[in-house]
Amino acid sequence: MDTSLLLFYFLLFLVAFLYSSVGHGGASGYLALMGLYHFSPDIMKPSALIMNIIVSLMAFAQYSRTSPLNKKLFLLLIAGSIPAAFLGAGIEINAFVYKKILAVILLIPVLRLFNLIGKPAAAKKDFDPFFIVIIGIVIGFVSGMIGIGGGIILSPIILFMGWAEMKQTATISALFIFVNSISGLAGLVTKGVTIDPAIYLWVGIAVIGGLAGSYYGSKKFDNTMLKKILGVVLLIASLKLLTEKNGG
Repeated sequence: MDTSLLLFYFLLFLVAFLYSSVGHGGASGYLALMGLYHFSPDIMKPSALIMNIIVSLMAFAQYSRTSPLNKKLFLLLIAGSIPAAFLGAGIEINAFVYKKILAVILLIPVLRLFNLIGKPAAAKKDFDPFFIVIIGIVIGFVSGMIGIGGGIILSPIILFMGWAEMKQTATISALFIFVNSISGLAGLVTKGVTIDPAIYLWVGIAVIGGLAGSYYGSKKFDNTMLKKILGVVLLIASLKLLTEKNGG
């Protein structure tokens, strides 16, 4: 087997491990890795969404046991995000431009992992439903266009606005990622995008990495250190994609 392919599998496992160890789904990490390996967006987007669907469902099952879903907030968010993700998935972007947008999006989890954004604000009892629907629409459209579930954008907003506390935010974000990833994938399929057969192996690797990371992150390792490691990895990937020349 090709050495570079073996390295890809190892890095995929590592990304899934690091993301799950700090309670994230991983789509942005999978996309960063595929981007560095020069996969086309037609492969990157559906592959990341499929892995996202499985990992986010696992995350929701875990988080919902200790923190019940805020149904009102969740339903307002997905009211606009689901159709927006479907429409956004149908937007075709030049591969070079796509990777530049992805590089900028990657900076959001970097800032979040280093606690520079998304710090919890004072909880609010009331929120503007219209504003929340608009937030859902914007995040859903961007998520569908890029091939992510939107949790890395949504979580800092929820915490900053004080709509939910940390654990409840994780529950909402996990299910938000799940439904928007399905919607985005459906949008891609209707546009004729086919699923690369290799994705089934990738999903298996991501699931194993996710299970291992969630266990060791909660039982064995220093969570703060893992956040910093993941933040550095994503920052390097973002800078690499930003500085990559057209056709490189």
